[in-house]
Amino acid sequence: MTQPTPAPGSVALVTGGTGGFGRALATKLRALDVTVVLADLDSDRNRQVAADLDSQFVALDVTDRAANETVVAQIEAEHGRLDAAYLNAGISAAKSDDALDMDEFMKVVAIDLFGVVYGVEAARPVIRRAGGGAMVVTASLAGLSPMAGDPGYSVAKGGAIAFVRSMAPRLARENITISAICPGFADTAIIDRIRDQFTAASFPVLTADEVADAMVMAWTSAEPGAAYVIQPGVGTIPYKFKGVPSAKTATGETAVVPETLRPPSMR
Repeated sequence: MTQPTPAPGSVALVTGGTGGFGRALATKLRALDVTVVLADLDSDRNRQVAADLDSQFVALDVTDRAANETVVAQIEAEHGRLDAAYLNAGISAAKSDDALDMDEFMKVVAIDLFGVVYGVEAARPVIRRAGGGAMVVTASLAGLSPMAGDPGYSVAKGGAIAFVRSMAPRLARENITISAICPGFADTAIIDRIRDQFTAASFPVLTADEVADAMVMAWTSAEPGAAYVIQPGVGTIPYKFKGVPSAKTATGETAVVPETLRPPSMR
């Protein structure tokens, strides 16, 4: 079955937009006649990447809450709407399996988790005014299966997935679908420091195009609060979250959690 595509003339924001996933996504969205705004740290290189992709560039440090709000306000002022926000900015900076570098840990969490939180809060009213749309968060398999070698990244991505799931019901009431994509290891700069290990082990890695295809799907077809696993040779599949043991009433019956407190998968 052919997947639906974004409506021509739609406007999408992509944070971390000049990295591997952002570049691949911009190429696919531009081919669908979507106006793409790539947000990233300000540099000549990043501005040139956006120009080469026929996309607008805006400078953004996602850890700056006010700057997130300024960027989406600028998009609405210039384009009249915002239909999708791809909260894609992220880093991984683990240096050791032993000592925990707290400065490094906090930097990763600030970008990979709070950059998502600030992005959602900034984009929410603008997408709502456009009549609804989508938010797609770039998480990771590390958020579902934490990596011992990178606690900061695992915590940030796990937190991002939890945030997506907890925000989904309230955003759905505003006709906004929020979801997460959880790629395995992919061929981007984030694996440069360990790339030789993948090569030596003949371990397959995702292409940026494969991940970008999942990102486009998530805009048009995702279930609210869903997390989509992307793996080489497997494709894109929704992750099935395990339930937790239910509380029992005094008479031994299964207690029912109030509806407003239930995650999307329990409704």
